Amino acid sequence: MFGKTLVKEMISRSAENKADRRRFLQSAGALGLGVVGGGVLTSPAVAAPAQEAATAAAAAAAAPSDGAVLNFALNLEYLEAEFYLHAVNGEGLADNFTTGKGTRGGVTGGRAVKFDTPAIRQYAQEIANDERAHVNFLRGALGKAAVSRPSINIRDSFTAAARAAGVIGATETFDPYANENNFLLAAYLFEDVGVTAYKGAAPLITNKTYLEAAAGILAVEAYHAATIRTSLFEKDMAATVAKLSAARDSLDGRTDLDQGITANGRANINPTNKSGIAYSRTPGQVLNIVYLNPGKVSKGGFYPKGLNGDVRVSG
Repeated sequence: MFGKTLVKEMISRSAENKADRRRFLQSAGALGLGVVGGGVLTSPAVAAPAQEAATAAAAAAAAPSDGAVLNFALNLEYLEAEFYLHAVNGEGLADNFTTGKGTRGGVTGGRAVKFDTPAIRQYAQEIANDERAHVNFLRGALGKAAVSRPSINIRDSFTAAARAAGVIGATETFDPYANENNFLLAAYLFEDVGVTAYKGAAPLITNKTYLEAAAGILAVEAYHAATIRTSLFEKDMAATVAKLSAARDSLDGRTDLDQGITANGRANINPTNKSGIAYSRTPGQVLNIVYLNPGKVSKGGFYPKGLNGDVRVSG
């Protein structure tokens, strides 16, 4: 799943230096280096050829830092937190949650939703609190290496996504905060991507402490996604959801990694493969979706100026 090509791409995008990487490893007491992407260090009892040993050592030394991976996740959490907090509170993250390395950007769009269903409002409030907590946790784990919130465009990006999916006409606009149905459709666009992003990034994290935390966040994102998918299913919105699913799939490459909320006329709350396992997306594929562009670009869509940090190129 994460072969040499992806590792090389992430290495080239990683902003964190060796000192940053060493700080992350040492903070959890990690004393050894592992090779990312499915390889392991050769046992001392088995002497590897000189070239093979040198290649393994180089790969271990150049592997993307945990800081680069966590900052990538932090960028995504900024977006989710801003979306949900505006929906339930009418305002986003406090300023002290948005500072860090890189240029801090503002948020375009966002307002409180007038929810008709008390349960859905409670779901939204709980998810908003979780996303703010994720931002706080990642910023704490990264310390001074944490990136600031990048520029985020909620208003125009949802319209672009809805037009591309055929949910609205070419001249219409889509306001994710206009009503709870629009809110749920917008949340669906985020949540499945968050699950596949964390699952896809997990093999790149070498520090077991951070890996466990990322697994915990993945589990929470999966709970969120299931809640949103169930709410949409109960509202009989499968046809509209299918259009958004197809649009996402058209952005992240040739592989079919997306599913709607029904399959063969029945509920499909958990999108999985034949083994009942959730799908993974590479960081590049995730960026294709949030940039709303199937090509290799470094900005667009929800992030008009790109992400902060070096894991920022899609494709």
